[in-house]
Amino acid sequence: MGHRTPLYDAHLAAGAKMVDFGGWDMPIHYGSQLEEHHAVRQGAGMFDVSHMTVVDVAGNDSRAYLRHLLANDIDKVPAGRALYTCMLNERGGVVDDLIVYKGADQFRLVVNCATRDKDLDWMEGQAGGYAVDIRERPDLAMIAVQGPEARAILEQQLCDTAGEAVRDMPFFGFETVGEWLIARTGYTGEDGAEIILPGGKAPELWQRLLDAGVRPIGLGARDTLRLEAGLNLYGNDMDDDITPWEANLGWTVALDDTERDFVGRRALERHKEQDHPVMRGLVLEDKGVLRPHQTVHAPNGEGETTSGTFSPTLGQAIALARLPAGTTGTVEVEIRKKRLRARVVRPPFVRNGKAAYKPLD
Repeated sequence: MGHRTPLYDAHLAAGAKMVDFGGWDMPIHYGSQLEEHHAVRQGAGMFDVSHMTVVDVAGNDSRAYLRHLLANDIDKVPAGRALYTCMLNERGGVVDDLIVYKGADQFRLVVNCATRDKDLDWMEGQAGGYAVDIRERPDLAMIAVQGPEARAILEQQLCDTAGEAVRDMPFFGFETVGEWLIARTGYTGEDGAEIILPGGKAPELWQRLLDAGVRPIGLGARDTLRLEAGLNLYGNDMDDDITPWEANLGWTVALDDTERDFVGRRALERHKEQDHPVMRGLVLEDKGVLRPHQTVHAPNGEGETTSGTFSPTLGQAIALARLPAGTTGTVEVEIRKKRLRARVVRPPFVRNGKAAYKPLD
């Protein structure tokens, strides 16, 4: 038996098929992964993401500490905004990717559940010399509500203050309402919000949204949605040995302040000037299914798929792949000893429910 979120019983009541995910008992689907995927693209769905690790960082040196710890610069955003970033090791590899919420006097980080122990150890190990308090928050739960109708439903179902916050919130903005943190963030490519709240309050909110017609969504559809949106998955598309340059995450690296010596900066600067593989999208033109770790044959060398699936929205197989720099046009993906044609594209694959990728010719 793995760890259970405060919504475990609600998942069972909804008929979820439960699986182990990073040591947690989580729903993979509630009957139809395909229907759940389309529900988020066309209406609204909700995800239990309470397995994610929430960490509060406070103290006199919290700003300086995070400017050292993170590759992106928290000074780029004002209080009340969130920032997507990576923690890097000294080689420039990605320890983890995360979102940091910048408050007036403290910060909240949400990191991946599968890397919890590694992340907490790394954060503590980098805190030497800083007056900072690092506190995990296992008492909190997290519900993501995503889809074109998500914010309108949340505005109706939350209390007046929280509903107004959702209505007026900018993209990657957030607001604290009592013990709740409500953020306009997500992992599907759709609009919506993620709500971090006390674990004991999560079942009540879940039921309220369920009664309002919001469909529960499992991890299966969460993965197809995020891949259609061209979003990376830690452990597939990046890890401790992959730099942001190789994971299409160069935009999350802030090098403009030359005085900010964040962990991994020197390695990144050296690596940026060297030839290295790059992350691109693939759309399969022949019949087949793209999966991780399939060899890609390009005119200028070999690469590998990192994430792959069948896109319910496009009706085609899609993948992210690490390819030799300069790869464009058509490549061949080796699937069961056959080579199938795929088009090299720039993600996202889907935006607003329609094809959005751009072929790289």
